[in-house]
Amino acid sequence: MAVSKAKSAAPDARLAAIISPVGGKWASEARKSALTRLHDMGLPTRRDEYWKFTRPDELTKADATPATLLETDEKPVFCDIDRLRLVFVDGVFDPDISDQMAMEHVEIEPLANAAEKDIHWARDIYGVLENSGQSPVNRPLAALNTATATQGMVIRVTGKAPRPICLHYVRTSETADAVVHHIVKVEAGGDVTLLENGPAAARINKVLEVDIADGGAFHHVRTQGRDHERRAAAHIFARLGTESSFKSFSLTVNGALTRNECVIEILGDNAHATIAGAAVGDGKTHPFHQDDTVFITHDAVNCESRQVFKKVLRNGATGVFQGKILVKPGAQKTDGYQISQGLMLDDDSQFLAKPELEIYADDVACSHGSTVGAIDADALFYLMSRGIPRAQATDLLVLSFLAAALEEIENEEIRKDIFGRLEAWIERHRN
Repeated sequence: MAVSKAKSAAPDARLAAIISPVGGKWASEARKSALTRLHDMGLPTRRDEYWKFTRPDELTKADATPATLLETDEKPVFCDIDRLRLVFVDGVFDPDISDQMAMEHVEIEPLANAAEKDIHWARDIYGVLENSGQSPVNRPLAALNTATATQGMVIRVTGKAPRPICLHYVRTSETADAVVHHIVKVEAGGDVTLLENGPAAARINKVLEVDIADGGAFHHVRTQGRDHERRAAAHIFARLGTESSFKSFSLTVNGALTRNECVIEILGDNAHATIAGAAVGDGKTHPFHQDDTVFITHDAVNCESRQVFKKVLRNGATGVFQGKILVKPGAQKTDGYQISQGLMLDDDSQFLAKPELEIYADDVACSHGSTVGAIDADALFYLMSRGIPRAQATDLLVLSFLAAALEEIENEEIRKDIFGRLEAWIERHRN
């Protein structure tokens, strides 16, 4: 189908604000291919099926909307966890304030360095997984990222990493407009945990491509907060081999607009994928719109996938969930589970959900469910009858509601850290 003139012209306006990167042979070819895809697709509009709940305007216009810097004395998330810390300032990697990129069983290199080489292992991943994820649903913001990104990390894991790798983002400019692209290759038997936290930019377009070989394991935990006026489009593209494992959890608090997309291809037998998220939004002083869009493809035998999303909304905040499980012919004994739930703390907020199943195999166990409601009046009365004040009782019920999503975090130390931050945020935002 031909793209309309207005839509096909949009990439030119957006790209005009970005300097085309120059790199080695493999990077230049990947960027050129992505740019062609972008022009063929056009940037998203509200007419696109998977953008009908979220306005893409702020993510596609030429210049980022300025965002006020948030001043806080709160310690960064994960700061008490032993980790290898890589720092990006306004979307640019800063080696001077980062840890040394050296760890047993792990090779780390800035994307800018890897892209200058004519031959590099990243050639088989950079833009490759993103391109595969463009069907059957176009994801033009990801193609835009591949075409223009110069910042990011290239990580190869050959065994069990002794400690997590943390990508820490710092923002110093009210107009920072970042494009960041990370690549993770987990070799057979490898195991790594990747953490992400911090306000990255006034607007950020981020892509994470993860290739997990047979028997490999990838754990991912990110927090999106500390920035009330942030606009963000974050994408994960993952490819799973035989008996491999992928687990990702995202916590979203604050942010004017956050769109998290996750596209997972399960290609090896006996593989497992989990994608989970918790969002708490309060639109009292700043707009809050958070969108999780997930597409999981089962193309192997005896594999399992889980999608668990919980959103707590108040004062005009909006939460969106779009999740699909596609089971291809021959993907027998698939176990696909999906749940999305919204908890409304007032009558002004909204939770918009679109769960989907598409199954072409007959020996499967797939389910999806989506619910939205208010605080359970009986549970609230029970707690208050035990002498707990209404505000504190409400907080306890909110935390209990979110707990199922947080339980998907495998590392207990990381889970406790995030739970504590979440508890403090909910207490600060009591009505």
